[in-house]
Amino acid sequence: MKAAGQILLSLLSIAYPLLWYYGRDNGAFFWLAALMCGLWLARAVIQKTRAQRVVSLILAAFFAAVLLFRRPDSMYWYPVAVSALMLAVFGGSLFAKQTLIERLARLQHPDLPSEGVRHTRRVTQIWCGFFILNGSIAALLVYIEKFDWWALYTGIVSYVLMGLLFAGEWVYRKVVLKG
Repeated sequence: MKAAGQILLSLLSIAYPLLWYYGRDNGAFFWLAALMCGLWLARAVIQKTRAQRVVSLILAAFFAAVLLFRRPDSMYWYPVAVSALMLAVFGGSLFAKQTLIERLARLQHPDLPSEGVRHTRRVTQIWCGFFILNGSIAALLVYIEKFDWWALYTGIVSYVLMGLLFAGEWVYRKVVLKG
């Protein structure tokens, strides 16, 4: 269940904007919200760290509130909530001894040099900027009720932008930092 549940949650989260957009008029809100709530609760149970459990519980609570208050229009705010939580996780790590990205880099390079530490801090800041921009665009599209644009942005464009950010950082690290 552990791996299968995580894979299902990941796939549903990626497909969520398009599933919601194309199913919203067919009464899919209840089933999609209930499924997402259940999967986030299950994920909270299997998380290794307290922070991961808290994030999972917040997202489960989001869908529970959607169900409890029967507010299908709230379903559009899920990508905004995810961006806000990711900003909190990445941004919060800027005040810790090691940023989240530095901790990940140290899994491959335990003796990360000082220039690597500076780079991981800068990359963490760039991701924070991305989450601010991503969440703001998604929120703006909901606010101005451009739901077709919202589906396109949150279901496709934001993933392309994330991929470009990942790839750009990797190329920079390999070419400029030679690491």
